[in-house]
Amino acid sequence: MRTEIDEESELFRETTRKWVDKQFPKAWCRELESKEHEFPQAFWDKLVDYGAHGIGIPEEYGGLGGTITMQSIFAREIARTAGGLSWIWGVTSFSGSKAIGYCGTEDQKQKYLPLIAEGKLKTAMSYTEPGGGTDLLGGMKTSAQKTDGGWRLNGEKIWSTLASNADYLLVLARSDREVAKRSDGISMFFVPAASEGITMTELPKLGMRAASSCSVYLEDVFVPDELLLGEEGKGWYTSLKPLNNERLVNAATCLGMLDGVLEDAVEHLKTRNAFGGPIGRFQALQHYVADIAMWQKQGELMVHHTARLQEEGAPNAVESAMVKTLCSEYASKAADLGISILGGMGYSAETDMQRYWRDSRLLRIGPVSNEMARNQIAESFGLPRSY
Repeated sequence: MRTEIDEESELFRETTRKWVDKQFPKAWCRELESKEHEFPQAFWDKLVDYGAHGIGIPEEYGGLGGTITMQSIFAREIARTAGGLSWIWGVTSFSGSKAIGYCGTEDQKQKYLPLIAEGKLKTAMSYTEPGGGTDLLGGMKTSAQKTDGGWRLNGEKIWSTLASNADYLLVLARSDREVAKRSDGISMFFVPAASEGITMTELPKLGMRAASSCSVYLEDVFVPDELLLGEEGKGWYTSLKPLNNERLVNAATCLGMLDGVLEDAVEHLKTRNAFGGPIGRFQALQHYVADIAMWQKQGELMVHHTARLQEEGAPNAVESAMVKTLCSEYASKAADLGISILGGMGYSAETDMQRYWRDSRLLRIGPVSNEMARNQIAESFGLPRSY
């Protein structure tokens, strides 16, 4: 396991942390998050000013360059204060820049990556279907029928985060039903969100309330041939690299929330007085902090290790499943302990523990449930497929 980060990445981490502390104070993020379905444009604009959307996009396409390690560092640092609001950055990062970067043609890269890097183009993933959930392939009802100059898409997607604010949707659809394996015959499309035939409904939810999630209805939506990503019928296979990247960003986001929990817990234990002194002297509460600190370190090591594998092009599907599962569960457990540490104030909307708890809970379900991730991990040891 290789877990060290180089001097350049450490400098980037320090610079980003100072910027986050100045531009994204927790109280401000808490206020933004409370406004359900109201896209936080000021949040997006600060990301644009920093060049955050260009992280991981090669310089020849207008980006800042940088490694996947740097992408995970950024995800962690911004989530430390923003919590799930960091998905405002993350969704376009993996559904736009990584999907185009991994799967796009040279013309597609030249056209779209500079716009993403400048913050002029937002994207969203539209993979999940109402009857499928985690069973993307088995539940795939959305169809893509070939027509002159392009395709006609029909179907419904659900839990498409930020779709109502996106310029383009990354859509998986079945383009061929006469296939030997259900993973064949799936194609991936980069669909303009304003296309005729697309309607959306924003869904109320427990956390990440300002980052709206939507049902997306596609009725006879025309998509030109030049917006097919990757090879026709091979969309599932070409989507795997962006999906592994999404799991790593997910893990780094959870690690950042865990950082925020630990900060707030320690500060409260030092400043809250009860029974004649600071409550940080109580052994039970000290054990909570020790547990959170150990979870933090384990998550950090696994994030750096998985990022290194992705950078080197080494197989990492199992590690990506592991790190996503590990960090999401640790962040959720830590936030739950954090609420106990703060007591009544931990349950109050005036503090951030409840926000970290609500946001981290979602990331145990998506982009793949931790139960399904465990199936994948177990199968890597030669155990039979369970689904």
